Amino acid sequence: AVLGSLRRGEGGLDRFWQSLGEAYVRGVSVDWDAVFAGTGARRVDLPTYAFQAQRFWPEAAPVSEVTATPESAIDARFWEAVEREDLEGLADTLALGSPDEIGSLSTVLPGLSSWRRQSREQSTVDGWRYRVTWKRVAEPATARLSGTWLAVVPEGLSGAAADWADGVLRTLTEHGAEIRTVSVATGDTREAIADGIRTADTAPAGVLSLLALAGENAFATELALSQALGDAEVAAPLWCVTRGAIATGRSERVTAPVQALIWGLGRVASMEQGGRWGGLLDLPVALDGRTRDRLAGVLAGDGGEDQVAVRSSGLFGRRLAHAPLGESVAVREWRPEGTTLVTGGTGALGGHVARWLAENGAEHVLLTSRRGPDAPGAAELEKELTELGTQVTIAACDVSDRDAVAALIASVPAEQPLTAVIHAAAVVDDGVIETLTPEQVADVLRVKVDATLHLHELTRELDLSAFVLFSSFAATFGAPGQGNQAPGNSFLDAFAEHRRSAGLPATSIAWGPWGSADGDDSAAGDRMRRHGILAMSPERAVSALQHALDRDETTLTVADMDWKRFTLAFTADRDRPLLLELPEARRIIESAERESADDLAGGVPLTQQLAGLPEVEQERLLLELVRTAVAAVLGHTDLAAVEAGRAFKELGFDSLTSVELRNRLGAVSGLKLPASLVFDHPTPAAVAAYLRAGIVPDAAAGGAPLLEELDKLEAVLERGTADNVVRARVTMRLQSLLAKWNESDDPAGATGRSAASDGNPDGSAYGGSDGVLDDVEQLQEASDEELFAFINKGLGRA
Repeated sequence: AVLGSLRRGEGGLDRFWQSLGEAYVRGVSVDWDAVFAGTGARRVDLPTYAFQAQRFWPEAAPVSEVTATPESAIDARFWEAVEREDLEGLADTLALGSPDEIGSLSTVLPGLSSWRRQSREQSTVDGWRYRVTWKRVAEPATARLSGTWLAVVPEGLSGAAADWADGVLRTLTEHGAEIRTVSVATGDTREAIADGIRTADTAPAGVLSLLALAGENAFATELALSQALGDAEVAAPLWCVTRGAIATGRSERVTAPVQALIWGLGRVASMEQGGRWGGLLDLPVALDGRTRDRLAGVLAGDGGEDQVAVRSSGLFGRRLAHAPLGESVAVREWRPEGTTLVTGGTGALGGHVARWLAENGAEHVLLTSRRGPDAPGAAELEKELTELGTQVTIAACDVSDRDAVAALIASVPAEQPLTAVIHAAAVVDDGVIETLTPEQVADVLRVKVDATLHLHELTRELDLSAFVLFSSFAATFGAPGQGNQAPGNSFLDAFAEHRRSAGLPATSIAWGPWGSADGDDSAAGDRMRRHGILAMSPERAVSALQHALDRDETTLTVADMDWKRFTLAFTADRDRPLLLELPEARRIIESAERESADDLAGGVPLTQQLAGLPEVEQERLLLELVRTAVAAVLGHTDLAAVEAGRAFKELGFDSLTSVELRNRLGAVSGLKLPASLVFDHPTPAAVAAYLRAGIVPDAAAGGAPLLEELDKLEAVLERGTADNVVRARVTMRLQSLLAKWNESDDPAGATGRSAASDGNPDGSAYGGSDGVLDDVEQLQEASDEELFAFINKGLGRA
């Protein structure tokens, strides 16, 4: 190593010592004893934390030893050569030597290589395909309800809707519930609804919402109700009822797709609101006796099924199942013709779709976005598509404006008629349910709901070959922080079914995240990866879109899932029957059920771990539990990164991770924790103290206020008083209180009470047979002579 010891302006001894240090860390031996001779310096141990290095480079997982057979090695070399289109290597593998043989191989090799690549890609895409199904489930053993239920209904219902609502409420009363009704008017705010709930003046056993009957304002009112219940501190589970929002099979039709917004909201609420969430129920228009009994049975059950279609033929629970390509047949080879409209066409997803269309021979693509040609990257995208031989039009259009959409469609050239619509536009303005504002919700739903309806109405008379809606995995599973996105995407899935039942083309795909070449380094991307939702390559994602269009499918979920991570996170706070038809998820659930329900607490129920421990140990155990949960939520592998006294905000918490921590700690503690947990108790230490107060029946802590009051009384008595009458009355009161205290809760009071506690040191009571006073009531009415007799007898004072 060559190091300088002189620099401009740095020629002193300090510079020389620094150079020695630089040499030392590069491996040069330095005689430090000589350096520090005579200075009094000595060697000391460095603090260990300085060397607790943590690697963040990804490391390959250990590879299990696999014994390769000669056949597998030959197969591997063969297919490797095919994929590389290595003619010479493949000829050697096949032992082909003649020119004719090699020539024949060169003819088929490109096709064989293409088939191999497509086969591998299809296998990957095949594993991403899922479909929502409805499975008949067992009916609850009892249909008896109890307690008071809060029924929330739209104000001003009339006609058939009012009769239907009355039938639902009558079902509850006939099965044992007492009903308190809260009417909600169109436009009521969360504050107004909360006031109405407080006016009901009850602690309900459950809440049943029929606000889906409120028409076009149903979703906004339902959201306000969900928020108002929290504001009014109602802990009872909320069940939301819809009518015609889902179809359990081909014999049913989605008649009210707008009500599917409530199903999307409910899936998010189940993840954010814990025990305050009951479930989602869809009922038929006709409520016969069997349907009503089943409705009562679900409400009276154990909450195992939280997404249920109640029908006269039975109960049906929502499930997710694999949708392999082999189970369906391609009915066409879809290709773009004429003009294809892509909303959100200049965005990331829209750009990938536009390239895929161009590569598949699209004549004309009409790409829209709010900024149109001025959108970032629009000019480059147009150039790229044009070079692929596609005519491109990029237009600025607010697709939530019906007139603007009508003008856009009217601008399509007659010689290139509109034959396909791909609605990929979206507005992202996420937030947890508790914090969502009406404006946030309206901004998102204008693009999801209004724009979809405009596109539907303005193209329903056209001969479209495809009408594609880009939904999201949040519509399938729900997702914390997507209380406006998940509802909008749930509507898209329901609307596709509604449109298909009318004989019109419709395909809604609930996508998992699409990944860029350099990955998603955002907090949201990191959170999804930690929860097992992996980014898909755009090229394979559009391949999945091609398969869906070839099969003319109506609804589909396409996502790359790490089922172990996702299942453990998804089921952390409650049962999720949705996953029970997926073998890989079911195995994980069953394995978790065999283990302790309390992973964080080491397999022993938390109350048992804390029982009998000293207060200091209880606090230590709970703090470690909280820090472990925080580390898991934030993705830390070492608890050292979670300081007990550091604010959650400084640790990197946001509203979504706050909900996740609340859910984890609620599951492990058994407490119903507020959504504002980390804001009300802003450090891990504060949360640990809060948990201890809720879990540990601490007698000492519970008696602290009483002991403090006794300390105050003792201080007053020590100051004394010269008035013997006052002293006598105080003494008698104290003796009476002590007697009542001993008789109330002292388990030894009947047998082991000392004589002094009952009166005189000799065991005789004050007053009684000798005419002296017996109790406080007599003392209050005593004459002076009687008081002095008491003093002489009891206190020995004249």
